[in-house]
Amino acid sequence: MAESTGLKKAVALLAAGSLAAIGLTACSGGNDKPAESESQEGVAGDSITIEYLHRLPDGEGMVPVADIVKRWNEEHPDVQVEAKKFDGQAHEMIKKLENDIAAGTAPCLAQLGYGEVPEMFSKGLVEDVTAEAEKYKDNFSGAYGQMVVGGVAVGLPQDTGPLVYFYDKAEFEALGLKVPTTLDELKTEAKKAAEQGKYILDFEPDEAQYWLSGQAAAAGDSWFDGSGDAWKVNTQGEGAKIVSEFWQEMIDDGAALTINRWDDAYTKALTDKQLIGNIGAAWEAGFMLDGVVPEGEDGTWQVALLPDFGAGALTGPDGGSGVGVLKGCKYVEQAMEFNNWFNTQTKDLATQGLVVAAKGEVVTPDKVKQQFGGQDVFTELAKANETLSDKFAYIPGFSAVGAKMNETASNIIEDGGQIADIFKVAQEESIRTLKDLGLPVAE
Repeated sequence: MAESTGLKKAVALLAAGSLAAIGLTACSGGNDKPAESESQEGVAGDSITIEYLHRLPDGEGMVPVADIVKRWNEEHPDVQVEAKKFDGQAHEMIKKLENDIAAGTAPCLAQLGYGEVPEMFSKGLVEDVTAEAEKYKDNFSGAYGQMVVGGVAVGLPQDTGPLVYFYDKAEFEALGLKVPTTLDELKTEAKKAAEQGKYILDFEPDEAQYWLSGQAAAAGDSWFDGSGDAWKVNTQGEGAKIVSEFWQEMIDDGAALTINRWDDAYTKALTDKQLIGNIGAAWEAGFMLDGVVPEGEDGTWQVALLPDFGAGALTGPDGGSGVGVLKGCKYVEQAMEFNNWFNTQTKDLATQGLVVAAKGEVVTPDKVKQQFGGQDVFTELAKANETLSDKFAYIPGFSAVGAKMNETASNIIEDGGQIADIFKVAQEESIRTLKDLGLPVAE
């Protein structure tokens, strides 16, 4: 997704003074030898060791990250990489990284969601690796721009997360349901399914941040504009209205479940064939049916493009991430060499359920193909990637906005309220967050 000139300017102005504000010392990276207390990266003889912190699923049937990294280490005895998996939530990992950078114990490389990159940059938590990144730019799709803020590259892209529609083909056929291609069709089919005790939609309170903002993008919204002298924020545009009214109707009419995506109850709803369809991020294809489809058996699920939310063949981003070089990394050149190598292992990364950002052959992993009834899933996901909105960007501090969105969504489901309130909170929190970061906001 292309980043606006104004966004670059606004964030770059903040970044210029951010290091002093949070008590960090800028360093140029490169090949300087680190003091023992400064970093977890170290030197052993003539070799160096670089740590990479990730949150890839590493699930059943996937090529483990450790195995991919092992190949690199065998081929590069002078640059050893130690991969570690972070099992907590994304927002917990970002907080950990900030604390570790301040303490001088941070890894050199870390997986960063695209919505987290502007915040990490604005706080001075990542290195300027533009010179190294430019060497590898041609290896990647337009997602390269997601790792560039204020004209500064801070890493390389790994995957994208266009919203798609997942559905159980066999259950749809048994109930006489058609695969929805428009929002009106989705409403009709959801109500028809609910009348028969099944659900083809689940409202996910714990995924409100990217899941709902991605749907607003699919409806044509662009929430943040930094093209002038001050940020313009509009999270309550026509797209947000379409999305909130849709979900309000589905919930009020009992045509959608309201289970948190990452609760065990979600997987149980799939296993029990209570939930037979839902809107989800493309990367979910790699693991969503683990534990649902018995190993070795053919599944009956399929993936389709997101129904038209009123803006034509368009989808929005829900996740996607890159690998950033963290402030204090002493081996930027070598870290970026590995970064490029790892993120271009397209076949292996596809087994992790990633819609890989690197250019190359699209291969549906055998496990995924079997779980989805022989469908060439990743070819369909690649089509979704081609319809991803190119005008939806994030602001520094979007993680704080997302936390409030998720909290509000949860409260609405538990205590009642209007779905539109989630987008209202996003507006208020976006303005507050930008002001707290010292960025000008047009009101």
